[in-house]
Amino acid sequence: MVIVQHMPAKFTKSLADRLNEISPIPVKEAEAGDRLITGRALVAPGGFHTVMAPEGEIELTLDKPVCGLRPAIDVTMESLVRHYGASCLGVILTGMGSDGTNGCAMIKAAGGNVISEDQSTCVIYGMPRSVAEAGLPDYVLPLGRIANGIVNYCYKSIKKDARVSV
Repeated sequence: MVIVQHMPAKFTKSLADRLNEISPIPVKEAEAGDRLITGRALVAPGGFHTVMAPEGEIELTLDKPVCGLRPAIDVTMESLVRHYGASCLGVILTGMGSDGTNGCAMIKAAGGNVISEDQSTCVIYGMPRSVAEAGLPDYVLPLGRIANGIVNYCYKSIKKDARVSV
């Protein structure tokens, strides 16, 4: 799992530490050279795009901002799609703008799935709206059901013949 939050440098480390305290899985701020490991989440550090290199290691880049943002979700999703293809699941939560829409489109084109937060629970419905208006979500869920949706999706991925209920 890679978490991309539009936050400046220094704040993402605090976010990762707090999530690590309350999460049943380890969470850490991503560092160059990290690898995605089942059962661990990486938080993209503020000020850097977080991408998956062809060798499978995380790279942190200072490439130009996308949608005025660095980190940008689109950049991370694009790199993950190149590496994982149809195995990708994109999740878009509350936020301003359209970052994540192009990445979700790439995920869908590769055969992956997208979960988007329902407007009823969004503080700011910009990013989920953009994804919804593009017709990309497989599931639109209120915030309180998204974690269960992710777990059920992952279960379905392991057991290809299993039904997904979110």
